[in-house]
Amino acid sequence: MTEVFTLGEALGVVSGDRLRHDITIRLDVEGPELTTAVGLARLGHTVSWLGRVSADELGTRTLTVLRGEGVDVSHVRVDETTATGLILRQRRIGRSSHAVHYREGSAGSHLSTGDVPGEAVQSARILHVTGVTLGLSGLAWSAVHHAVKLARDAGVLVSVDVNHRANLWESAEEARQGLTELAASADVLFATQDELMLVEPVLASTPELVVTRGAKGASATVEGLRYDTQAAPVTAVDPSEVGGAFVAGYLSAILDGLHPADRLKRGISVAAFAVASHSSWQGLPTRGELPP
Repeated sequence: MTEVFTLGEALGVVSGDRLRHDITIRLDVEGPELTTAVGLARLGHTVSWLGRVSADELGTRTLTVLRGEGVDVSHVRVDETTATGLILRQRRIGRSSHAVHYREGSAGSHLSTGDVPGEAVQSARILHVTGVTLGLSGLAWSAVHHAVKLARDAGVLVSVDVNHRANLWESAEEARQGLTELAASADVLFATQDELMLVEPVLASTPELVVTRGAKGASATVEGLRYDTQAAPVTAVDPSEVGGAFVAGYLSAILDGLHPADRLKRGISVAAFAVASHSSWQGLPTRGELPP
């Protein structure tokens, strides 16, 4: 039995200041669900991550990272016919960055309904999914919805992060429809301030709505009551891809039975560690490192 089950794609990430000139670059693996899984494991929770990874070096690195962090990868499928998706990310002005994605036909996009282990999903306390996986392919779309149905049928809490990535969708309208449909299934819905308009039709009926606002902090509306917290003071190294870290902190607090205000504080605290690191997951805290 695992406390949190999540599924998604892991990508290789090559980053630098100016890739056409840099002699040394940074290589990492990332994905919002991977970050959430590592964050929860660092905080002492049991978590399972499902995905399709390539048999290439980046796929092997992904499994090495997750196993090393104590994340259950027993349900992962290794695909020897496809490659791991890749992101080239370079910093241009200040902390802004520009990314180019190479993920069409990637191993992660081949995740399918048949890969989803029903018993593992239904025995978890929380299922966490994101709009990123939903937009990867028709196969991945079906896998996400199948997992959600399994969870809802078993009374498992469903956590959804909107996580809109425009490059994964044919059009803005397709994204709006797909993300709204997924958001409608959420017991806990995470969205940035800018993503609220994409899922506006379901906001009033969402049991727990969590909105992140970057440097302006975050809010949670639970059973009609709104709670707010400020962002943590931190020197930002890389503010991109920090959402998965916030989700890890917030879900951890739910598992611990904390009040919504304290859920926000833990989410903000974990996200601050990610912002202060070059990696979305390497700098995440252990429970002992969290502020009192």
